[in-house]
Amino acid sequence: MSSSTERATDGHGRTTGSVLSGLAVAVGCVLFLGGFVWGALLYRPYTVPTDSMTPTIAAGARVLAEKVGGSEIRRGDVVVFKDDTWGDLPMVKRVVGIGGDKVACCTKQGLLTVNGTPVEEPYLQGDGPAAPVGFRATVPADQLFLLGDHRSASLDSRVHLTDGDHGSVPRSAVAARVDARAWPLGSIGMLQRPGSFAALPGGTSQPGPLRPLVLAVVAGAVLILGGAAYGPLARRKGRGRG
Repeated sequence: MSSSTERATDGHGRTTGSVLSGLAVAVGCVLFLGGFVWGALLYRPYTVPTDSMTPTIAAGARVLAEKVGGSEIRRGDVVVFKDDTWGDLPMVKRVVGIGGDKVACCTKQGLLTVNGTPVEEPYLQGDGPAAPVGFRATVPADQLFLLGDHRSASLDSRVHLTDGDHGSVPRSAVAARVDARAWPLGSIGMLQRPGSFAALPGGTSQPGPLRPLVLAVVAGAVLILGGAAYGPLARRKGRGRG
């Protein structure tokens, strides 16, 4: 009687283990594939070809950019855009001014100003002024004024100040907003929204769903591997008891 009870218990344990293993793998597949597919729909990888965004993004680095409309862009965002006046290839720059803004440089402290308000830019390359040569521009409606973080090496809105739009590009030229660095490995991480722009009217944009998507993919992979390993372990344990 005792032997029969033990066999029944072991059989029930193996069945339960098999169910739990299958459930973990199934949930893991949903999380992994769902996160991966959703991420592929929302994000695109880009390679930054120059050092104009150093040190935020190095030359040759890969970034992940959320596909958003130009209307969603705020000051401080790093965007991917394409404008025929600037060239044939997509470019990556930081938005420092939007329609109606008066952008100028530099104050006695070497700071950029937006509508007369000095803006701290801790992300800039080097300790010098926000631009090696002073400038000022008024951004037309529905346009964006863009600068690189490596101001002495960036060909940006300052180069196009004599154009009809005072160096700005239309919001419709924006293809995506950069959320994170994806390569090389040592630089992987989310891009932070600059706090210095948060106090200006309109504030800064909110990060996209990249972080929860990555967590879903990682959690899915863990469940798949854990569930796949649990089944054989449970069966081996059951045979050992037998």
